[in-house]
Amino acid sequence: MLRVFQTYLATQTKSSVETGDFTHCGKIGVLNQAVGRLMSSPQTPSPRRVSVAPMMDWTDRHCRSLHRVISRHTWLYTEMVTTGALLHGDVPRHLAFTPEEAPVALQLGGSEPADLARSAKLGEQWGYDEINLNCGCPSERVQRGAFGACLMNEPQLVADCVKAMRDTVSVPVTVKHRIGVDAVEEYSFVRDFVGTIAEAGCTVFVVHARNAILKGLSPKENREIPPLKYDYAYQLKRDFPQLEIIINGGIKTLDEVETHLQYVDGVMLGREAYHNPYLLAEVDARFYGSTQTPLTREQVEAKLIEYCAAEMARGTYLGAITRHALGLYRGEAGARGWRRVLSDSKRLAARDLSIFDEARQHLREPVEIFE
Repeated sequence: MLRVFQTYLATQTKSSVETGDFTHCGKIGVLNQAVGRLMSSPQTPSPRRVSVAPMMDWTDRHCRSLHRVISRHTWLYTEMVTTGALLHGDVPRHLAFTPEEAPVALQLGGSEPADLARSAKLGEQWGYDEINLNCGCPSERVQRGAFGACLMNEPQLVADCVKAMRDTVSVPVTVKHRIGVDAVEEYSFVRDFVGTIAEAGCTVFVVHARNAILKGLSPKENREIPPLKYDYAYQLKRDFPQLEIIINGGIKTLDEVETHLQYVDGVMLGREAYHNPYLLAEVDARFYGSTQTPLTREQVEAKLIEYCAAEMARGTYLGAITRHALGLYRGEAGARGWRRVLSDSKRLAARDLSIFDEARQHLREPVEIFE
């Protein structure tokens, strides 16, 4: 019944994208917001209600382990792994993870349906809860491999890739994409892209609400310069009420998460969750209905030290873990000293966990005004 009601509302507001007027007033606007609140009811949360984005060089297994200590329910993603790395490289190095990290999704980069199907099967065999196809990365290196954001120009190929993976695995196959490529500004571009992929059976779309500029901007600039168009993601949910739409891009606070959840099914946090991981501490209670008291920063640190000890016994370099915890005390007194000690190469090379005791001493310093 709720889906039928949403479809009715979508027909009442469809012209807003064509006219550029996204301001819904009167009864329709009120009803749309009411439906959004019903869809985001904490009694029946989507498992992807809050997630942390796949981020190259950042969301490795050590990062995910830290995030999982802080939040039991936040949906986590791997870094992007290319099909070539899996089919011709060291599979355990790319896919190994601990059961404690779950739920966790594997993001794949590739454009050959058969290769993606084989890679997705490996991901399922290793225990991943979802296979996600990267159609949003704008880097030139990724473009040379004919995947990432440039795939948005070939929706039928993406549909073929999705179908090949869905025919091979039983876990969900999802797509992460942008709202446009280069100078394409029309909403119809992303609408038609999503529609084509949905016909192949994909039901979950992670929408980075910016265009991808394939030439002239670095990946960092592509995360900052193209303007955010959250309304495009909202309109996708109205046009495709049966799909699960996750919004991503520039979201920094849990209040913002709550606002977006009035219009879409989930919110993906990016760099803010990495630089300020304790942001995730309130996610379980606020968005998943958990009644457990969140761990304090000090309790998270204690579990991190235990993790470091276990990993160092396996030969893991201490700095490979501590680099993900530099922001644990962000905004707290002495956070700069904490970061300085935990990123000191000489101290890290000593493989001595007393480095945490030394870092903690700085937390007694006066609070930084500009943290």
